[in-house]
Amino acid sequence: MQKKVCFITGVSRGIGRALAEKFLSEGYSVIGTSTSGKVDLNHKSLIVLKLDLSSTKSIENFAKNFGKLNKKIDILVNNAGIWSGLEDSSEMRIDLLRKVLEVNLIGTIDFTERLIPFIKDSGKIINVSSSAGSLSHMYYADHPDYSISKAALNMYTRTLSFRLKQRKITVNSIHPGWVETDMGGKGADLKPSQAAQEVYDRIITLTETGQFWFKQDKFPW
Repeated sequence: MQKKVCFITGVSRGIGRALAEKFLSEGYSVIGTSTSGKVDLNHKSLIVLKLDLSSTKSIENFAKNFGKLNKKIDILVNNAGIWSGLEDSSEMRIDLLRKVLEVNLIGTIDFTERLIPFIKDSGKIINVSSSAGSLSHMYYADHPDYSISKAALNMYTRTLSFRLKQRKITVNSIHPGWVETDMGGKGADLKPSQAAQEVYDRIITLTETGQFWFKQDKFPW
């Protein structure tokens, strides 16, 4: 029996790496990406490819080369993302906003659109979002570039869910929680493995489309 294929962007560390390990442990074949094309994780069912979401050329080359693998995707998890790196800052830096949007929004959309033909009918697309992207859940002004990028990504989730209904591909955003990663920092609520378990549990049971989730519950837009 052929293994199901889960494609995860940004598997070199953090949530992406933990998700790759989780899906592999559940018997999936995993295709992952990193900006270097390398990851400190070896598994017979893991393929890691080079992808830089800030580069249109990198995305174009990736799409061309991916077709040669002759793979169909059951689950796509758009996990890769960045933030400005400014600690506890509400400062709006346009140069950093452009950088963050290029990866978290524009690059992710460009990449996803090129990969849609390879996603199986009745497949799943998951955009890893954040509570910071929720308009009704926003109670602070820190990291506006990151928040803006995730709010816009949520709108892409909604629009794409309508576009792919005929193919019965479900498209959802997921907030993984506050996770102890390079971005989340120390003292966060969850370890990457814990977040990965909860995200995995939500993904495999999803039947609705065009929703925003945290654990097993809908999260406010």
